[in-house]
Amino acid sequence: MIRLDKYISETGKGTRSRVKEMIKKGLVTVNDEVVKKPEYKINEQSDEVFISGCKVDYIRYEYFMLNKPAGYISATEDKKEKTVLELIKDSCRKDLFPVGRLDKDTEGLLIISNDGAIAHEILSPKKHVDKVYYAKIEGNVMKEHVEMFKEGIDIGEKKKTLPAELIIISSGDISEVEITIREGKFHQVKRMFLAIGMKVIYLKRIKMGNIILDESLDKGEYRMLNDEEIRALTEMRNS
Repeated sequence: MIRLDKYISETGKGTRSRVKEMIKKGLVTVNDEVVKKPEYKINEQSDEVFISGCKVDYIRYEYFMLNKPAGYISATEDKKEKTVLELIKDSCRKDLFPVGRLDKDTEGLLIISNDGAIAHEILSPKKHVDKVYYAKIEGNVMKEHVEMFKEGIDIGEKKKTLPAELIIISSGDISEVEITIREGKFHQVKRMFLAIGMKVIYLKRIKMGNIILDESLDKGEYRMLNDEEIRALTEMRNS
């Protein structure tokens, strides 16, 4: 059960105070009956709510896949920087947040949602959800580095990183690699390469758990997750 004013405001129909005004004016009906009390409790699953004859559809959770461009920070708001939430234009919810983070200059897969339970479980250090990145490295990445990543890398913390899978796509003055990590330490991929004397010059997340970046999304574009992808999120939570 949920308060009527909260229910309506969470659908994006107005601020809580504006919604209260509409309710008190008799513009809102619940199951064909006018309700003038904002605190009136309704069942969001079964009750039908209308404002001036137009049905209000309530969506409890929203899940978006964003192809994050460089230049945006993974935050809900910031006084100086552009945030990833500024890219989500047609949400019904006002409580979205990025699930995890990507550095300001890192691109690629970022899940945007308001489902705190799933976010907490996916991001829990105990879950070790795989995160796959494509990277360009300043330096010649060789097989010996692949073995080093398998053993974990000392990035200046108490323990080495967990074993990571490093796949060489091409090597040379600028190498291309794919790396899978199972943690989410601050600037982890960059710090791992820095520890072996190399620099990450481009980084893009392409996969998280069973969620794969939709390559049809241009930088800055997004779409809602489909049912299969939402199930994959749930599986990550329950794993």
